Amino acid sequence: MELLDRYLQAVEFWLPKRQRQDIIAELSEDLRSQIEEKETELGRKLNDAEVEEILNRCGAPMTVASRYRPQQFLIGPTLFPIYRFVLGVLLIGCIVPRFLLWLGFLLLDPADRGYLHMDNLGTTVLYFAFFTTLVFAIMERSGVKLEINTWNPRKLPPVRDPNRIPRSAPLAEIAIAIIFNVWFVTALWPRPSLDLGGVRIALAPLWQLFFWSFLLVAAANIVLASVNLYRAYWTSRRATFRLILDTLGGGLFCWLLKAQVVLGISSPNMSEAKAVAVTALVNTWIARTLPWAVVVTVVIICFDVYRILRLRGVCRHGSSTAPAAKSFSKPMVNGN
Repeated sequence: MELLDRYLQAVEFWLPKRQRQDIIAELSEDLRSQIEEKETELGRKLNDAEVEEILNRCGAPMTVASRYRPQQFLIGPTLFPIYRFVLGVLLIGCIVPRFLLWLGFLLLDPADRGYLHMDNLGTTVLYFAFFTTLVFAIMERSGVKLEINTWNPRKLPPVRDPNRIPRSAPLAEIAIAIIFNVWFVTALWPRPSLDLGGVRIALAPLWQLFFWSFLLVAAANIVLASVNLYRAYWTSRRATFRLILDTLGGGLFCWLLKAQVVLGISSPNMSEAKAVAVTALVNTWIARTLPWAVVVTVVIICFDVYRILRLRGVCRHGSSTAPAAKSFSKPMVNGN
């Protein structure tokens, strides 16, 4: 019953989180009963077109979800799920990057107070919330009708397994890692200085430690990607290993940016004063990159932690109707 599972997944997206599982279970049971009655009447299994007809009678996923929501006064039940979704996206896009940037400076460079002020964040959030609410309230009062009744069950997104790994992901990861690591070893082999196109870059002894540490983490990532290629499902153990590798890799990169391993940059056509100025400029820009590196690292770690929690059943993701579909189809097979 792929069409039914896709329909239930689409309805589930717009439902309140606290009631989502109960509502989907009730709706699933009702629809499966209708399908079973029709199959009993016809003496055969329904084809996709007949299942599609039953789903069309039930209504568009957003319309069905709106029936289970309490009455809204400012924004009606049809528009409210879209309003809440849009408002959430806008607020997350406003708050999260600013907070992560603030956190990065707080942890790594607390002396630079210029980046620690968040006085105008509340005002920005209020502006976003006010104007978003105003637009949807105007839409509700003006009687704007959304084209949600022209939907087609066949065009609903397929049911996806969040723990399944697409084959293309580890393949791309392995290819990119091999190409990058070959260049990394060839061009940046640890030595007192590097010669890149006639420009001599003097490096601190710390570079050697970073080089071998990063190369070890990169090799471990290739091994993990190779395992994921042949066993294309996340497990709790591999997800934890990914979290460790991403934490180590991100920590190494942030540490490299903070350590300022570039001691000097020189060229035959560059005066000593200009060489000093260029070196200072490069180190300044590297230091300014540090907070953004911290933000990216924190975001990646959050995704890794969420994956582990999902695998352990702490976070629910996607439709929970697949087991019900199997239990429904089994009696039909026995019956035949």
